[in-house]
Amino acid sequence: MALNPMKLFRTRRFDASPKHQSVYSAYEIAYSVIDLLAAVLFIVGSILFLDDATVYAGTWLFIIGSVFFAARPAVRLARELHLAGLDDNDESQGSHKNIPAKTATDQARTPAG
Repeated sequence: MALNPMKLFRTRRFDASPKHQSVYSAYEIAYSVIDLLAAVLFIVGSILFLDDATVYAGTWLFIIGSVFFAARPAVRLARELHLAGLDDNDESQGSHKNIPAKTATDQARTPAG
């Protein structure tokens, strides 16, 4: 199965089905953890740069933090490839798109509140 590049980075794909939501959530957690670790490494590396005795360790934390920052777009691309590879027909299993809109009669029956 060839991947259609037009299917990447579509808005609202993440809630197409419960499976889409699950996959999206897992990648968002990974993205957030990577982002937090990169920031912490840069903060600690900056503190270590304040003393000549710890500059070497600080440099390594900057390098590792940079690797984490580089991983962020890789996680995003992996998420989009994963979502694009999911069956779009999976939408019938719980998508909000399949819920019929309320008619005027339904709205009149709904209590105000």
